[in-house]
Amino acid sequence: MVLRFVSAAVAAILIASAAQAQIKVGVTVSATGPAASLGIPEKNSFELLPKTIAGQTVTYIVLDDASDTTKAVTNAKKLISEDKVDVIIGSTTTPNSLAITDVVADGETPNISMGGSGRIVDQSNPKARWVFKTPQSDSLMADAIAVHMKANGVTSIGFIGFNDAYGEGWLQEMRRSAATAGIKMVTEERFNRTDASTTGQVLKLVAANPQAILIAGSGTPAATPHKELVARGFKGKIYQTHGVANSDFLRVMGKDANGAFLPAGPMLVYEQLADSNPVKKVAKEYVTAYEAKFGPRSTFGGHAFDAFTLLNKAVPEALKAGKPGTKEFRVALRTALENVKDVVGVHGVFTMSPGDHNGLDNRGRMMMTIKDGKWLITK
Repeated sequence: MVLRFVSAAVAAILIASAAQAQIKVGVTVSATGPAASLGIPEKNSFELLPKTIAGQTVTYIVLDDASDTTKAVTNAKKLISEDKVDVIIGSTTTPNSLAITDVVADGETPNISMGGSGRIVDQSNPKARWVFKTPQSDSLMADAIAVHMKANGVTSIGFIGFNDAYGEGWLQEMRRSAATAGIKMVTEERFNRTDASTTGQVLKLVAANPQAILIAGSGTPAATPHKELVARGFKGKIYQTHGVANSDFLRVMGKDANGAFLPAGPMLVYEQLADSNPVKKVAKEYVTAYEAKFGPRSTFGGHAFDAFTLLNKAVPEALKAGKPGTKEFRVALRTALENVKDVVGVHGVFTMSPGDHNGLDNRGRMMMTIKDGKWLITK
């Protein structure tokens, strides 16, 4: 009888322990620095997320990397070695996300990036097998831009992009997409995220006389060449990437943004979606909660929410292999993320595979135009 009682008590303790296991989610975002207009809504979104997954308590350890690659690496190392996190979400930008790839791979810790470039999850890099991402990749969005350009009679384009991995990735993808669409790229320029002026580059762009110009930047820094193009009287079409899909960009641009085009995720314009669109309900719930607490929506906050959505799907599978805080759990979590199917987020429907750690298709993008501070779906 005593033995049975002790066995039952031990079993109860074990069950209680499992039920109270703590999942540690490390987060590194660019809440300050040039990418702050992206990182702040991401940071805000973590305040809205549930504190449990599959009955397990979730702790979010949120750090600011100040838009700096070195700080992002420092954060990732701390989260893995000191905080013993089970997964890292971040960073905000492409350069920072690429910078921490070696860290998460060496630490065998899954990473869900919120950076834009497809290079972040390029599976030709063995270390990227530990990395996933929620934003639409530049390849998917570049194709949307090229299709829109061709449909609107554009045959020549100019390019100006960040002088970093984000801009370079977009340049490569836009060259490919433009060539496929029969569009000639007549000039290419670069600028830094911290540049106060891009006058020299804009003068060269205007002199080349392209029918359209693509600005491959993100956040408020992408407004610098855009406003200068308008000031110089450029009459062609101006395109931006989904890296500017937030209210801060609209605020800085003002009326100068009118008529610009960009591809972005459906969350931004969920009210304009058909009721049959699976994203609409999820996006409405997230945007309603976000705007009630923090103000205007941002596509970047949605990337953070989608990271949680993926975790919410993957964690129950990972728990079958081990407890949070163990290598077995982290390995199983990586495998579970790689095999999620038809997960509806605010930016599309995710279906991952060993060769695709982004998992979004055409449902994750739509072409938009800007009019009087509003995003409008366009054709």
